[in-house]
Amino acid sequence: MTQNAIEIEGLKKTYAASGKSAAKEALTGIDLTIPQGSVFGLLGPNGAGKSTLINIMAGLVRKSEGRVRIWGFDQDQNPRQSRAAIGVMPQELNVDPFFTPRESLETQAGLYGVPARERRTDEILSLIGLSDKADAYARTLSGGMRRRLLLGKALVHGPQVLVLDEPTAGVDIALRHMLWSNVRELNRQGMTIILTTHHLEEAQEMCDEIAIIDRGRLVVRDSTAAILARMDSKTLLVRAAGPIGAVDLPRGVTREDRADGWLALTYPQSTVKAGALLASLHGAGVEVIDLTTEQADLEDAFLELTGDKAAV
Repeated sequence: MTQNAIEIEGLKKTYAASGKSAAKEALTGIDLTIPQGSVFGLLGPNGAGKSTLINIMAGLVRKSEGRVRIWGFDQDQNPRQSRAAIGVMPQELNVDPFFTPRESLETQAGLYGVPARERRTDEILSLIGLSDKADAYARTLSGGMRRRLLLGKALVHGPQVLVLDEPTAGVDIALRHMLWSNVRELNRQGMTIILTTHHLEEAQEMCDEIAIIDRGRLVVRDSTAAILARMDSKTLLVRAAGPIGAVDLPRGVTREDRADGWLALTYPQSTVKAGALLASLHGAGVEVIDLTTEQADLEDAFLELTGDKAAV
């Protein structure tokens, strides 16, 4: 067994032409490794190929070219083992309204061939907070409860890798916190988590490493910290005792006098230091009474790498 939970080499997927629709190349040759035990973010604009990639890993879509190994099992050589190693919590709320949560988990476990004596139905119901709803019909559950049930269904066969496809889409803050608490606990137990989300602040907080896909190709794959470090700009916010007139600023610094009274000085960290800005303000007779900084976040990095504001 390697130290990678997922190993993808030269992965391509082309959807054949249908009717008036031309053939579409959804993935153009993805090379990607995801370490064991990590929380890994898979990001990209709408239509970038994320869902295709997830469905190929889950064995739901056939690839056109390339190799995929899940927990060391090659999909072509060991399809049953590779599928058993991964669980997917889909974005769509696809639960049977006439099954109870207990019946849904038991049925899902049976589909994976989990023997009755090895099933962890009650344990999973407790984990996802549905013990008190175990025998209620799914059609009576709220949308948030149904989303928790999807998480439970993804866990019934004890996968080593868990894929969360937009897990907090449309959920309230309390449920979001509960989901992330569950995810952190599963990760502490050794499970590898792959997360897709449009809430970039979640990816920034949760993920050790991130891959960004755009137009079917891998744009960047690095640690979250390293991706953020690529963003060279930083903003110094200054509040002064009185009006701030002309200031002789270092080259490359932009000035913005904000309506809330803060003076925003944005500068490239690689060539300008904050001390130089403060020296310029002091030289202009500015009496600083408060200051803080703004750092580029993952949303800034995402937009710079993909140029797609619609996905955020």
